[in-house]
Amino acid sequence: MTGKEFFVADLHFGGETIIRYEKRPFASAEEMDRALTERWNAVVGPEDTVYVLGDFSMYQDDAKDRELLEALHGRKILIMGNHDLHRTPEKWRKLGFAECSPWPIVYREFYLLSHEPMYINSNMPYANVYGHVHNNPSYRDASPQSVCVSVERIGYQPILFEDIKEKIIRTQE
Repeated sequence: MTGKEFFVADLHFGGETIIRYEKRPFASAEEMDRALTERWNAVVGPEDTVYVLGDFSMYQDDAKDRELLEALHGRKILIMGNHDLHRTPEKWRKLGFAECSPWPIVYREFYLLSHEPMYINSNMPYANVYGHVHNNPSYRDASPQSVCVSVERIGYQPILFEDIKEKIIRTQE
C-alpha cells in the first residue's frame, strides 16, 4: 500500500437537512458538496486511502454517487453507516468504493473502525475511531481510547491517521 491514510465520517453529500441540524457553514447542499469535495482533494492525493466511517451520501441516485466518488481523490473504503444501508456493500463497490463493510473492522490490530461509537473501557487494548455523533456535546473529540472523525469535528476534510494517533496521545498527558 502506498500513500497516506485518512479518515472521515458523516459527509452526508446532498443532505439539505444536515446543514440545519448540525449548523454546517453552507447555504445549500450544492455548496456543501462542492466544499467537501474541494477540501477532500486539497489533502488527499491519488495514491492515498480514505476510510469513510459511514453516512457518505444522502443521494439515492447511483449516477450522482458514482460521480461524487470519481471526483474524490484516493482509494476509498466505506464502513457503512445508518444512512448507507439503502445499498448493499456490493452495490457501493460497483459505484466506486474499493472495499465496503457493513460491520466495524479492526485496523492495524488496535483500532476499531466503526460508524457508531463502540463501548471501549480502560481495560481493553483497543481504540475506537468513529463518527455518527457529529457535534453532540455528550461525546468528546478524543479520549485515551477513542477519536470522533465526524466532519464537523475535523474541519470538513479527511484527517490523517498520524493526527488521530496524536489526538489520542494528547488526551493521555
